[in-house]
Amino acid sequence: MLNREEIIKDIEKNKIIVIMRGFTKEQLISAVDAMEKGGIKLVEVTFDQSGAISDETTAANIRALKEHFEGKVRIGAGTVMTEEQVELAYKAGAEFIISPDCYEPVIKKTRTLGMVSMPGVFTPSEAANAHRYGADFAKLFPNSEVKLSYLKALMAPLSHIKFISVGGVNHENMKDYLDAGAKGIGVATGIADKKTILAGDYEELTRRAKLFTSQL
Repeated sequence: MLNREEIIKDIEKNKIIVIMRGFTKEQLISAVDAMEKGGIKLVEVTFDQSGAISDETTAANIRALKEHFEGKVRIGAGTVMTEEQVELAYKAGAEFIISPDCYEPVIKKTRTLGMVSMPGVFTPSEAANAHRYGADFAKLFPNSEVKLSYLKALMAPLSHIKFISVGGVNHENMKDYLDAGAKGIGVATGIADKKTILAGDYEELTRRAKLFTSQL
């Protein structure tokens, strides 16, 4: 049985969600191990909407990480856009669901299964609707396309909503977003870029992870 409140507390405490896209099971395990040594406690494995990687393969990768890092790293699913993907992620052991959009059936399915919901939003209306549908956090995406002042402007009237900034956040500006009120950030190539992982330079992943986690 998932403990939603504990997962939410861990997200708010650890703040940095590393987005893993397009890696094999072996690469994922090695990379997450390296990042965990650098203090990373939250990892998102994304579904591939192009179909190049099957949903079943993604679910299997989530399951492998969940089993390998049980009690050490929270594993969630990203780029989740259908109720079927929510179900697959749940059966694989995912603890949170992240989407690029705000789709009510996905949010409600996530909540029904006891996982933490983080849909993508960009406008005040989308953020408010996500909250109404039952989302625990609102993922501001693509955060890279707006100034920090946009997050502050959203949060002024929507102070009851917990925002996660995703896109354009790096170790140099992450504190600005957290100080502005974001409950967390999403990071991809800033830590886990494909070139470094394909080269097997896992010490570099640990170093980058520490650049981020040292600021918490």
